Amino acid sequence: MESPVAKSPRSPEAEIGHRLEDLWDVQEPQLSPSEKLNSCFQDLPVSSFPPAPSSEGSPFRHRTFLFSSLLFAPNPKLIVFAQRIIYMKKFSSFVFFLVIEISSDATLSAAVEILSKHKILSALVRNVDAPEDASWIDRYIGIVEFPGIAVWLLHQSEVSVLRMKAASAVTGFEVSELAEVTKIGGTDAASEDVAGVAAATGPANFVPEAVDSTGGGFFETLTSSDFYKNTMVKEIAGSFRWAPFLAIENSDSFLTMLLLLSKYRMKSLPVVDLGAGKIENIITQSAVVHMLAECVDLHWFENWGSKKLYELGLPAMKPKGLIKVSEHQPVLKAFQLMREKGIGGLPVVDQSGNKAIGNISIRDVQYLLTAPEIYNDYRSITAKNFLTAVRNHLVEHEEASPMLHGVIKCNRNDTLQDVILRLDTEKIHRIYVVDEEENLQGVITLRDIISKLVHEPHRYFGDFFDGFVPLPANSRV
Repeated sequence: MESPVAKSPRSPEAEIGHRLEDLWDVQEPQLSPSEKLNSCFQDLPVSSFPPAPSSEGSPFRHRTFLFSSLLFAPNPKLIVFAQRIIYMKKFSSFVFFLVIEISSDATLSAAVEILSKHKILSALVRNVDAPEDASWIDRYIGIVEFPGIAVWLLHQSEVSVLRMKAASAVTGFEVSELAEVTKIGGTDAASEDVAGVAAATGPANFVPEAVDSTGGGFFETLTSSDFYKNTMVKEIAGSFRWAPFLAIENSDSFLTMLLLLSKYRMKSLPVVDLGAGKIENIITQSAVVHMLAECVDLHWFENWGSKKLYELGLPAMKPKGLIKVSEHQPVLKAFQLMREKGIGGLPVVDQSGNKAIGNISIRDVQYLLTAPEIYNDYRSITAKNFLTAVRNHLVEHEEASPMLHGVIKCNRNDTLQDVILRLDTEKIHRIYVVDEEENLQGVITLRDIISKLVHEPHRYFGDFFDGFVPLPANSRV
């Protein structure tokens, strides 16, 4: 007689699913499926969520997390959040945390080098003028991000060129001759260098209306300028992209966690032990979707995940409201739209305007600063040229990236389970919905998925979020 084949051990995420299954089976029969799910998640503590996974392939496994530490003011309703970047290295049963900080007097070029070295997109900015015993509020001035640096550089340069063009029209002087009287970002030296960049690429090439002709050598010129090398991080502090990251405790419920990651637009949530003052876990939108992918065979999931997208009102945005960029438009237009609309990514469409040929994320702006030389062969950096150059760069350096996957698509007749498995497998944050002819119909994000899992009971958070977290209509961050 053959020995029975041993069952594969359940993943930690699947274990959560089975706990939810047990809770689902004992819910009051009169509750609707939606109310049952809410009740199940309310009864499950955050402490049961599995620790964030580490990267495979090395005895030292690493992962970078963004989390927030809580500081309580005398008024219990006033909570101040300090943001930090943690670089976690895990070896055996020991976990080491290394805080990646950037000094406030570091230059933009130095900040980009630090971010690139540690393969992170943002880092805490330490105030070098603060005393050693300073509180968290005084010790750190904010977060500096790759996208923030790139967008700030481009914006300030646009402003400079526009000022010089206006002055040139009045005085008759050339743009380069006006460098002495034009100041950028609070630094005297900056204007001269931006004028040099403008002269090298052409002033008209730099303003939004004519940016489509920006030469491929523009970013290499920009990143080699004294403007880029001399401007300090603290000088752009006012432009940091602040976000209301919150910390939760082990005793908080899954319902609280899921609402914060969906309706209240948090990208990640640190789980803290306030008594010990340490980080227990980091929960992200991606981690939640991965958990859901591990639960597809369970009854409670089937009741919800078997629904088709159109039955759940997805995609929520109509095709005409989808923000996109043409393949022949400048890539700067894509990042400008992301900044203006507060979104994390958008599709690149063909000449018809209806079919996606690629996706650009706000994170991809880093390639404008870290590898400016890859665009030198292009007369202009269109969205299509940007995708081609970055993909070639990634292949050459054998770097993994969602940009190599092409456009990940689905249609309105697919089930939510189909979409969850696709998002989890591809490790992406958005999937585009198309019709039978491959025309774009909308986009579904991780946040959209989680928002269909739970709903907020009346006055669940009281008035805590009133006026605190903006919820712009049709947001797709």
